[in-house]
Order: sequence, then structure tokens, then C-alpha cells
Amino acid sequence: MTMYKLFILFALMASTVSGCANQSNSNHTDMSANELTDLIHTDTATLGSGCFWCTEAIFQELNGVLSIESGYSGGKRANPTYDQVTSGATGHAEVTQIVYDPKKISFDELLEVFWKTHDPTTLNRQGADVGTQYRSVIFYHNPRQKELAEKYKAELNSSGAWDNPIVTEISPFTAFYKAEDYHQNYYNNNRNAAYCTFVIGPKLEKLRKVFKEKTKAGSR
Repeated sequence: MTMYKLFILFALMASTVSGCANQSNSNHTDMSANELTDLIHTDTATLGSGCFWCTEAIFQELNGVLSIESGYSGGKRANPTYDQVTSGATGHAEVTQIVYDPKKISFDELLEVFWKTHDPTTLNRQGADVGTQYRSVIFYHNPRQKELAEKYKAELNSSGAWDNPIVTEISPFTAFYKAEDYHQNYYNNNRNAAYCTFVIGPKLEKLRKVFKEKTKAGSR
């Protein structure tokens, strides 16, 4: 990637952050997933593995991940609020929309981290978080993502990696609704909160041990 492209990328990311602070929640992802993808060769992944605070914190650590937004996908209600989603009535799952550089990290590698950092065998549940909004899900953006997700899932099931079958949903991406501002960058802004200390913290420790070479710190 040239220095010119890097300059444009960082400028767009900065304008996205400042713009989000002055805009209400919308049914698009501002610049991060759309204009960045058009300008520079990036890809987008939309993954749900329980509470999006956890998923966001995990993928923020990875080298090659350019931006992440927490939000809602997979339901029928447009522009849902957090309270509406947690009621279970919208059909949405808590997800993270990940913009990444495929030259630095592939979709296969994202899937590997995805499946190894949550329990994909518990239906509509991750630990104490229970409900359809916490389901394990991959919303694929193109046929190749679908192919890889289904292949990886089948191989994991046949390998007996888990005692129970994987119940991860694999569905086409339709829309992403950005969550409220206080959900964004949650772990980094709330490190001393009990959920961050006792739930997210151990997940990050595991990530840093198992995927050290894929993290931004480990690749320096």
C-alpha cells in the first residue's frame, strides 16, 4: 500500500469518527465499510459471537484490521435501539462490522479467530448472555465468504473439535445498523467495568497467547 493511499485511509477514518459523534444512528456504516472499500482494496466481514463488546475487543487486536463498528444485523426492524434488540423481538444479532486489509489478514484467518474465541455450539447463548441477539453468526458479503464459512464449519464438525455440533448461523448480509455511541470501543473505554475485567479480559489473554503472531502487538 502506498503512502498516498495510507494518508487517504487515515483521513477518511478520522472524518468517520468525528462525523459519528454528530450524527444519529443510521442504517449504514458511514464511510468505514463503504467508501474505504471503494477507495482502497479492503474487505468487510460481519460476525456475531455473543456480546459485541467481546467481539469488538478481540478483533481490534488483530494486525490488518483497519476499523470496527459494533451494531445489529440479521433482523427485520430498521434502525433498532439496543433496548429493542435485547428484547429479542427484532431478530437482530449483536455483531461487529470489520473492515480489514486482505494483504495482511485473510477471511480464513478471521474465521479461525472467530471460532476459537467463543463457543459456537451453544444455541442463542454465550455464557451468561442468553437470547437470539447473542447467537453465533456469520453474515457473508459474497459467495467466496459463504464458501469458506461453510467449508470451515463442516471441517470443524467432522474433526470433533467440540463435543457438540456447531450451530453457527451462516446467512447473507443484508443490512448493518450501527449501535449507539456508548457501545463503540467499549472495552478500551471501560476497562475497569466488571464485565470487561471478568469476561472480556480472559478472552483477550487467550487471544494473545494463541494468536500472538496475528496481533498488532505481536507483529511489531
